[in-house]
Amino acid sequence: MGNTKIGNPAVVGLGGFGLTTFLLQLHNLELLAIGPVLVMGLMFGGIAQFIAGLMEQKTGNNFGFAAFTAYGAFWIGLGLIWLLNNAGIYTSSTTDVGYYLVAWTLFTGILWVGSLYLHKAMVSTFTSLLLGFIFLDLGHFGNPIFNTIAAFVLIYCAFSAWYMMAAIILNELAGRELLKVGSPVIHAHHLDTKDVAPKQKTSRLAHAH
Repeated sequence: MGNTKIGNPAVVGLGGFGLTTFLLQLHNLELLAIGPVLVMGLMFGGIAQFIAGLMEQKTGNNFGFAAFTAYGAFWIGLGLIWLLNNAGIYTSSTTDVGYYLVAWTLFTGILWVGSLYLHKAMVSTFTSLLLGFIFLDLGHFGNPIFNTIAAFVLIYCAFSAWYMMAAIILNELAGRELLKVGSPVIHAHHLDTKDVAPKQKTSRLAHAH
């Protein structure tokens, strides 16, 4: 049992994150009805991604643990907002959703800083995600044109997440680096573990292979 190989939960987390982000932007561009977005948002982007985050906790990867559980909860929450609005219960205005997005923008800013210590593919994903949230904030509080700009930025974000997913899967299957994820933008200084919290295990999400 001790030698049982465990799959990398990041492939599910990144897959769900990318797919639901892509579908939502198609909806924001008025190319797709809300139905498929709601279903996949609750199931793949929500529940599946949340479970992937809990599995990341088992690997000792705090970044993946925080990101996947949080954005899984984001999608479940957004889906419930839509359902409650449709039922006329605890309805949320555009401004209400705007404040919801502002909170997630601030949260994403923290993870964006963390991504700088991982690799350039992660930085690409979180930079576009942060910009997308900022444009959505502006769209919900001001000119709706920013929602359209956000849609294109977040489509790029979805593809960037899928690229990392593909890197993990294909590099492992090929036994070599078919898709590169790049080096960290900022190289971490390894502190004496006696002075800090217990050192976490090497993150397979961080190295994407």
